[in-house]
Amino acid sequence: MSALVLSGCASKEERAGASAGAASAGWNKESGTVKIGLISPMTGPYAILGILQQNSIQVEMDRINQAGGVGGAKLELVVRDSALDPGKAVQAANELVGDGQVRMVIGPSLSAFYNAAKGIYEQNRKLNCQPGVGTGDFSVLKYGFRSQDPNDIGIEKLMQYFQGQGVKSVGLVYEADDTGKAMDGFIRELAPKYGITYRGFQQTRPDDQSHRPYIDKLKDAGAIVVSSNASGAKTMAAADEAGYKGVMAGTSGLQNVSFLDAAGDLAIGSVFSAVNVQFNIRDQATWKPGYKAHVDTIVKKFGVVEGTKSGAKMPKGTAIAADCVTAFAAAAENAKSLDPDKLAAAMTALDIPNTETPSGNRIKPADHEFFHVEDLHIYRWDKDDKGWFITDATPKS
Repeated sequence: MSALVLSGCASKEERAGASAGAASAGWNKESGTVKIGLISPMTGPYAILGILQQNSIQVEMDRINQAGGVGGAKLELVVRDSALDPGKAVQAANELVGDGQVRMVIGPSLSAFYNAAKGIYEQNRKLNCQPGVGTGDFSVLKYGFRSQDPNDIGIEKLMQYFQGQGVKSVGLVYEADDTGKAMDGFIRELAPKYGITYRGFQQTRPDDQSHRPYIDKLKDAGAIVVSSNASGAKTMAAADEAGYKGVMAGTSGLQNVSFLDAAGDLAIGSVFSAVNVQFNIRDQATWKPGYKAHVDTIVKKFGVVEGTKSGAKMPKGTAIAADCVTAFAAAAENAKSLDPDKLAAAMTALDIPNTETPSGNRIKPADHEFFHVEDLHIYRWDKDDKGWFITDATPKS
């Protein structure tokens, strides 16, 4: 069965028939169950991340199982709580690589945690897929794949947008952590490529009462890139106070309702680069079919996350995590094997169109990256009497 069929390019009836055919062929003789592991924060301040990932993964597993499973075997999810503790994340990785029924691990989320665990996966030949890791080079890995848009291509998409808007200069206001330093490096490298002057990196501190001094140093910049958390909201407040008239921008974290809760109406007109996130685009006729089917199921089964202050909504799932399951099932069926080397090779050969994936993004991981700069969009936040909504402002070329 082709990767395209598994990912949903045919009708539901055709997909079910094809999967049933694969099941009857019975190529998978190793086990009646194929386990996929998830390592993510399920408790603590970042628990929402783990919950959203688990919801989407389970929905996609249920869809595949209803269509006949993988080689006749049912998919089963095994969850381990990292509790935002790198030691627990590494412990969970060691546990799951030792389980022969676990054929792929999703996570641990967050770049620092994955950096601590990726060697374990490589040494133990364990396929893994990462929807919560924004930095690092996956092309050097054999068994690791990324289903999130990495920060560097997010910045490049913003530079393309700025160029199209006639923006001549850009500044960065961000935490002085590893992510902030990486963002500084990306802008420093990419801005000149698009004829944009980089005004520099203003490093924020957790005890800052105001970000006004940072804004004052960048008041002449045509755009300012901000952090996607409460710190970024503080930067927007300072920009509003200073009467800044340029573009306020960020990467995919600005899609979250928690950001809107922190920024409030200051986020109106802000833009962010991200893979397909159409939930707050009101015209559902424009939604990708696979994305709409996945999101509709998520909302029906788990509901939505609603901002307590903003009232903005997002589905209680993250479809890029489900993409990991889609790709795994397609690779296993194409390889007719659960051998990790054959699975990894089959993953790199996938090319699943954006109309047929849970996230609405094309999956083509030849370089171990599911998504590339051409897959990203620029979205703009707006608000009217009906509430918050986004508009796709992606440059046409």
